[in-house]
Amino acid sequence: MSNESLANLLKEERRFEPPAELAAHANVTAQAYARAEADRLGFWAEQAERLSWTTTPRQTLDWSNPPFATWFADGELNVAHNCVDRHVHAGLGDRVAIHFEGEPGDTRTLTYAQLQTEVARAAHTLTALGVHPGDRVAIYMPMIPETVVAMLACARIGAPHSVVFGGFSADALATRITDADARVVITADGGYRRGKPSALKPAVDEALTRPGTENVRNVLVVRRTGQEVAWTKDRDIWWHQALDAQPHQHTAQPFPAEHPLFILYTSGTTGRPKGILHTSGGYLTQTAYTHHAVFDLKPDTDVYWCTADVGWVTGHSYIVYGPLANAATQVIYEGTPDTPHQGRFWEIIEKYKVTILYTAPTAIRTFMKWGEHIPAQHDLSSLRLLGSVGEPINPEAWMWYRRHIGADRCPIVDTWWQTETGAMMISPLPGVTPTKPGSAQTPLPGIAATVVDDTGTEVPHGHGGYLVLTQPWPSMLRTIWGDDQRYRETYWSRFTDRYFAGDGAKKDDDGDIWLLGRVDDVMLVSGHNISTTEVESALVSHPKIAEAAVVGANDPTTGQAIVAFVILRGTATETDTLTHDLRTHVAHTLGPIAKP
Repeated sequence: MSNESLANLLKEERRFEPPAELAAHANVTAQAYARAEADRLGFWAEQAERLSWTTTPRQTLDWSNPPFATWFADGELNVAHNCVDRHVHAGLGDRVAIHFEGEPGDTRTLTYAQLQTEVARAAHTLTALGVHPGDRVAIYMPMIPETVVAMLACARIGAPHSVVFGGFSADALATRITDADARVVITADGGYRRGKPSALKPAVDEALTRPGTENVRNVLVVRRTGQEVAWTKDRDIWWHQALDAQPHQHTAQPFPAEHPLFILYTSGTTGRPKGILHTSGGYLTQTAYTHHAVFDLKPDTDVYWCTADVGWVTGHSYIVYGPLANAATQVIYEGTPDTPHQGRFWEIIEKYKVTILYTAPTAIRTFMKWGEHIPAQHDLSSLRLLGSVGEPINPEAWMWYRRHIGADRCPIVDTWWQTETGAMMISPLPGVTPTKPGSAQTPLPGIAATVVDDTGTEVPHGHGGYLVLTQPWPSMLRTIWGDDQRYRETYWSRFTDRYFAGDGAKKDDDGDIWLLGRVDDVMLVSGHNISTTEVESALVSHPKIAEAAVVGANDPTTGQAIVAFVILRGTATETDTLTHDLRTHVAHTLGPIAKP
């Protein structure tokens, strides 16, 4: 497809109907919207039935003390049992749970029966180290199967985990260990990153010298790279040695639905990270349902791959808890998409016959920069559905994804949600929704979201404002760890009785929602609100541009001026007129006021 043809398509054809075959056999039909609209709480009670409960909940939602919600509070379950054991008991022990692809090319396969054994041994290990229900465990790991095992082992014994992204510094790790008051840290000697070992244990050692980390009793260390590591006697323990000493069976005990499952830290405007607290029953209900519905998962035949890191919420919800609750077979990849070559992702899809791919717009735009000839060298015919997550996706990247990865036949589900929401909130349903390039479109069944103006009044179609959630949802955060007041002020003070997501959005003429990015990424230029995302999308729609980043700079005349940083596509060359051409292109696309 030529760039001119693509531009015409973006202007003229804004909808793609669901593939007929997928629509005919979709997990979720349009009736789900009507069912949820008629009885929202009854709808979520039905979704909770997809889980195995030790004590079946009779209560769905308690919203008597807003903004503090409880869901299924009188029910009891074990999250790890729901993600592993019940599938083995159902005769699925030989089903592959995880295809692991290491960056150096090493591979491992874990069936559900093998995963059950590993989780049992890890749970015994944590208990032997004195970890009790309610104790926090920090996890600082690469993308390897032991990371999933560690999370599930914590869930199994009722010890909330706090996973810290392996790219964070020792100071950032120490801050999170201190705030959560973790008693055990699980880490690795290192992981592989861009073709070489990247150490992790030294950051843990340094973090544990910081004030406030004194309550950490033990550090469990997975041997991944074989690097030499410093060792603190009586504190540090090799993971494999500890697990080898433990039984292969472990009886999972039930916990209340509101028992804390994990704390995940996200950036705050004050500079102090916010510990987002998620609990068990409601969170697992919504992650399992949305993974089933939005990806149209057929666990008997699909091979699913979410390319996120478990250090982020996407990895929690759509690598660990959602997929495993649904008995999915999935791929986990340790490294970067360009190691040892720029076709690594497509090589993995071809190797494992991946059918569902969930990745980020940043990655898609990177692949665009590298060129469509790279995925064209691989057989991607196994793919049947594509997903996008993490940030608004510009229409050009959406179309490239559809054309060059999905072969113009795979529907794209562009999903909006947050660390705080726990699970997907706004997304097309692949068998129901005619999709639009760049739009997350409509709230999922059972979710109440809209766009409001400064006064909290819902905007009409064709207008923009602030994205809010108007009703509680099962996977919602329960509070900020140790700081209820900050929870109220951060999320519930801007608009009365509504959760303010912090994102700007607009409704198109059909009422579909388009995300515009964080409201602090909205520039005020000559009295006009201009989203950095909109300008970035306009720049990336130019045939020479692969990536764009836009910021506002102080300007004495206009208040703010628009400053853009761009990266050319691999085949493009810089010319004397390129800056002028880009400014003209943005002016033509968005209007002269948006010209960088």
